[in-house]
Amino acid sequence: MKSISLKLPEQLDARLAAIARRRGGTGRSALIREAFERFVEAEAAVRAGSLLESLADLAGTVRGPADLAINPKHLGGFGRERLGHRRGRPAGRRSCKA
Repeated sequence: MKSISLKLPEQLDARLAAIARRRGGTGRSALIREAFERFVEAEAAVRAGSLLESLADLAGTVRGPADLAINPKHLGGFGRERLGHRRGRPAGRRSCKA
């Protein structure tokens, strides 16, 4: 097993020692290895699949048109609700007084 040197803030070291005592004398090195293993596994899982793969089990759980994002008939007026205060002003012609 490879050995590394690790610097911990005193507060984190105290928390680690408390966990080791609660676990019946488990060494701090073993706890740090366990934490690193969990971190590495979580990182690998995050990077393993695409967002689509991660959300595949949710496909079909929401009602609505299947072509909402690509069919122009669903896009009429999109974004106008948020810009209601700018009605009547052409885009790019905003007045600004300095």
